[in-house]
Amino acid sequence: MPRSRSGVVGRRWERTGTEPVTARSDLRLRLLLSSLFLPVFLAGTGLFWWWMTQTGPGEAPSTGSLRTLTLICAALSLFALTDLAVVLRRRHRERSH
Repeated sequence: MPRSRSGVVGRRWERTGTEPVTARSDLRLRLLLSSLFLPVFLAGTGLFWWWMTQTGPGEAPSTGSLRTLTLICAALSLFALTDLAVVLRRRHRERSH
């Protein structure tokens, strides 16, 4: 399946600007970035979670702040994992066709 038609049902949005007709995402760069940042965000999630469990009442940073940072890192980990899965699926599909 050519990448120009790799959407679920063809083109999702009409072209509204000056973007090239054959514009494509750089899958190698996305693969590199997802592979690099997934472990970083997972480590951040673990570190902030551990720090949150070690923080007592009245200490700075507060438990709420650390919980927020933990949730942000967890969400970014999920985003990086999802993007990694999408990139790998697209690369596999392009190589098999």
